[in-house]
Amino acid sequence: MTMTSSETTSGRLSGTRFGYRFNIVGAIGLTVILAWALVAIFAPWIIPYPVGEIIDLDYFGPMSRELWFGSDYLGRDMLSRILMGARYTVGISLAAVTVACFCGVVLGMIAAVAGGWLDTILSRFLDALNSIPSKLFGLVVVAAVGSSVPVLIMTLSVIYIPGAYRFARALAVNINAMDFITVARIRGESTLYLIRSEILPNIVGPVLADLGIRFVFIVLLLSGLSFLGLGVQPPYADWGALVRENIGGLPFGAPAVMFPSLAIASLTISVNLLIDNLPQKIRDRSVS
Repeated sequence: MTMTSSETTSGRLSGTRFGYRFNIVGAIGLTVILAWALVAIFAPWIIPYPVGEIIDLDYFGPMSRELWFGSDYLGRDMLSRILMGARYTVGISLAAVTVACFCGVVLGMIAAVAGGWLDTILSRFLDALNSIPSKLFGLVVVAAVGSSVPVLIMTLSVIYIPGAYRFARALAVNINAMDFITVARIRGESTLYLIRSEILPNIVGPVLADLGIRFVFIVLLLSGLSFLGLGVQPPYADWGALVRENIGGLPFGAPAVMFPSLAIASLTISVNLLIDNLPQKIRDRSVS
């Protein structure tokens, strides 16, 4: 069969040469996410001014050739602070969602395969933890222990472990009831083998999609905590803290309020777009 030139071009743009088909919406979302990830990594080397240096003699200054995003309530460059804030927003959220999903998925697969009393104890304990409102739990822990990057990461991780556990356990229970798992048990395969070689490969697609959703939730929760003054502490700030610092400029339509909000929106919307448009090969529950 001969492939037309339009089909060939479409295949190149959608990534079929690598075995995955990204549509244009998913590609846009992925591009924005990668851009923010690169900003988070290289922020100290690309910011035009030091984040704490007062550049503008006026506060809530407008956009200009020298200050592309205007100045904040102290006259500091907002572009520099937003770029540096990406390091905290993206870094803390990524670390927290990685810990939460790793712990939740591992515990969920163990509970599904082992069953019995271990499954009951894990499920009831994490259900009790999940019953605590996430924002209230974060407020109590951060207010009691103090706000630091490790505390924020661990607090956000603990909040979202129960949900990741429930999701992974539900997937693993369905896989555990299939015939090929029964055959593996008859062969005498260990629990570790069943989890690593039989169950995990068949749930990795949905788990990756769930990881993206929880990343969005963690970004929003971190921004909420920072807006309440319990996130990253001055002189550094994540995007939520930048909104809180400059909220006084809202009546004036100051860029210092709008651009951090747009940064949060661009990241969360892009993650959702990528999740909704993942290639079929990743979305499928089976990797075969």
